[in-house]
Amino acid sequence: MPRRKAAERRKILPDPKYNDRLIAKFMHALMYQGLKSKAERICYRALDIVGEKTGDDPLKVFKKAIDNVKPRLEVKSRRVGGSTYQVPVEVRPDRSVSLGIRWLIGFARDRQGKTMEEKLAGEMLDAASERGSAVKKREDIHKMAEANKAFAHYRW
Repeated sequence: MPRRKAAERRKILPDPKYNDRLIAKFMHALMYQGLKSKAERICYRALDIVGEKTGDDPLKVFKKAIDNVKPRLEVKSRRVGGSTYQVPVEVRPDRSVSLGIRWLIGFARDRQGKTMEEKLAGEMLDAASERGSAVKKREDIHKMAEANKAFAHYRW
């Protein structure tokens, strides 16, 4: 913890094509070794594939996918009297979005497919229709939080 004041959160500039901060944050998470142009190309091509497959606005499908993936609850370990409890806590909105983006990208990388654009587009489409590995991960986290509801009084 800082002694003087909390660190200021940096504002993320919106991406050039869609003028959206969420897409810019997604591209930053997708980026490897500072290769932003490659991350932009992968992201935009994936959104183009989503637009072709659905015939709908790809930005709308992307936002729906993120909303379906981001968790509301999670469990945190809390040590009380020599034993460790999994305590359910609500997730802050910015952490929720970050987790959703991270899971979407991670499960897209693990997917079977030819190119990263196709894998990412497939995972976005699955998440938008509430299927896929990223949505399953959120459901598992919520089930774990529900199962440990008895330890909610250990929240800090």
